[in-house]
Amino acid sequence: MNTKRILFASMPLEGHFNPLTGLAVHLQRLGYDVRWYTGPSYADKVRRLGLPFYPYQQAIELNQDNFDEIIPERKQIKGAIAKLRFDINHAFLLRVPEFVADLTSIHQEWPFELLVCDVAFTGAPFIRQLLNVPVAAVGVVPLIETSRDLPPSGMGLTPMRGVLGRPIQALLRYLITHHLLKTCTDQYNQLLQAYGLPKTSKFLFDAMIQHCDVLLQSGAPGFEYPRSDMSETIRFVGPMLPYTNGVKRPFADVTKARMYERVVLVTQGTVERDATKLIVPTLDAFKNDSRTLVIVTTGGSQTAELRERYPQENVIIEDFIDFNSVMPYTDVYVTNAGYGGVMLSLQHGLPMVAAGVHEGKNEIAARVGYVNVGVNLKTERPTARQIQTAVEEVLTNRDYKRNAQRLRAEFKQYNPNALCTKYITDLLGKQPVVCEPVLNPVE
Repeated sequence: MNTKRILFASMPLEGHFNPLTGLAVHLQRLGYDVRWYTGPSYADKVRRLGLPFYPYQQAIELNQDNFDEIIPERKQIKGAIAKLRFDINHAFLLRVPEFVADLTSIHQEWPFELLVCDVAFTGAPFIRQLLNVPVAAVGVVPLIETSRDLPPSGMGLTPMRGVLGRPIQALLRYLITHHLLKTCTDQYNQLLQAYGLPKTSKFLFDAMIQHCDVLLQSGAPGFEYPRSDMSETIRFVGPMLPYTNGVKRPFADVTKARMYERVVLVTQGTVERDATKLIVPTLDAFKNDSRTLVIVTTGGSQTAELRERYPQENVIIEDFIDFNSVMPYTDVYVTNAGYGGVMLSLQHGLPMVAAGVHEGKNEIAARVGYVNVGVNLKTERPTARQIQTAVEEVLTNRDYKRNAQRLRAEFKQYNPNALCTKYITDLLGKQPVVCEPVLNPVE
């Protein structure tokens, strides 16, 4: 039995936790001693995976449910970039000393030999250098690394063409790295210096990749922008999806779905509570369309209210539906552009309508449009008319379906667990660079 000790760590967010679960269980079954560190609200989920759990001790658990309550000034922040800057500093960077304190304490009790974390877990670069522990980060969002071939990450922009494309992209990259998000990189460097670690000349997003040993990127090159300067430590591993126990939950309304010309599946994920953003306009768009069945998953929010408001025969509203069971009967997936849902949709060869802006969803939606597997609505509050028009476009233009099926075929070339295990095994056989850091930050 392999007794290597591996600690998983994730930000307390569904999209950062769920993609790592399949790999964690896989490694445990191979004989590794696998444990998990994240926010206390995830205790039951981790234990259901059969893994020992270390909850945050010093660290404050910030997520979509409590962020505005704990830091109320966030409500006053307007604009995608301003909100992104605020969230990076408060939810991620200011948590670093807390993460370091917790992980140092865990390491003293249980000296883990590898840290596997989501790419946004900001404690990882510090632990790698302070405790001399290698880090395998998992790309749970599209590639955030800066490229000379692309516009800056975070703005939801696609590659620009033409004579002016590259100069405009270069200008935008400069504005982001040297002005709009410079305070984030400055904060990161202040933290490095506080622990006696060398500053970085890199932009924050690039430093997070530079300061891990390998980045296991969920997805495939076909869903990414072409770039000529990708870091050598980045490895595409296919879609990293949540762990399932193999028990299939069949879709209960197969017969009904087959009665309609087309089926639209819509969700806002399990976190977003405001059904008026995407669910309500989708229902309004098709509630009187006898050709279209609308299947809604609410994530357990406002299900009864929505059923009362939309009693139409062509509407199914449930708290949760197994997407692996329902997607084979679906023609279009209307999504808030969560990365996990998009990966799952592409795994089924299902074209999309994407409506997402904040929490990095603009980058995911932009790629949906760029690779032509769906329509990017470029808003998180589309109207019923916008959704109706976009769905009709996806259904009418068969290129969306063909492109989604092409990516499905590309995804099938990857075995995520096997690939990740290979890279992790390689990493465990190496020793990272030894530093002489300060374990307690300098005030």
